[in-house]
Amino acid sequence: MSSRDLILGRVRRAIADVHQDDTPYEQAVDRGYLRQHGDRSVEETVELLAENLADYRALVHRTDTDGLPTLIAGLLTGHGSTSVLMPAGLDQGWLAATEVAQVPDRTESTPRELDRVASVVTGCALAIAETGTLVLDGGPEQGRRRITLIPDHHICVVRVPGQVVASVPQAMERLDPTRPLTWISGPSATSDIELDRVEGVHGPRTLEVVLVSEE
Repeated sequence: MSSRDLILGRVRRAIADVHQDDTPYEQAVDRGYLRQHGDRSVEETVELLAENLADYRALVHRTDTDGLPTLIAGLLTGHGSTSVLMPAGLDQGWLAATEVAQVPDRTESTPRELDRVASVVTGCALAIAETGTLVLDGGPEQGRRRITLIPDHHICVVRVPGQVVASVPQAMERLDPTRPLTWISGPSATSDIELDRVEGVHGPRTLEVVLVSEE
């Protein structure tokens, strides 16, 4: 008997006394939970996003579409970056004002090569206000997951209000579960048993979020 047969046999014995007229699993649990906590205007939702991002130690900036290239150039200069990684589908205009060396993302790039890049600029799929979370799904403006995990400095652009949702349930309705989803709440951080915080272990040490007004 294989391990598979053994496990399936145990499952069959465990559910042998379940009658066919029992409540189906999908109906057994009340799923009428709140889709968001409280009623907020669009402006209040964006403010909550900014507050929670900052609470997670992300650096939050605001601008409009015209001011985005200058702001990104300033962030790269302020960080002391000598190179910046750009996904294949990134809007070239976002980096039009910077003189920092631009490194295109290549499939054959090794982790060691990516580690030599100072910064990465991406867009996002969504931003969740109640949790201060950015969601990336590998779209053209975001690129592969590895390019946002290896460089030490990540600048993420969020279009406001189009890419901002209030809650996780609202986000799940708009996300494609078959895509490679990365959920980011602040810069990478961990702590040991003595609660000493160490940043940059599992991803970027510095996360800068740019809220770009679409209006």
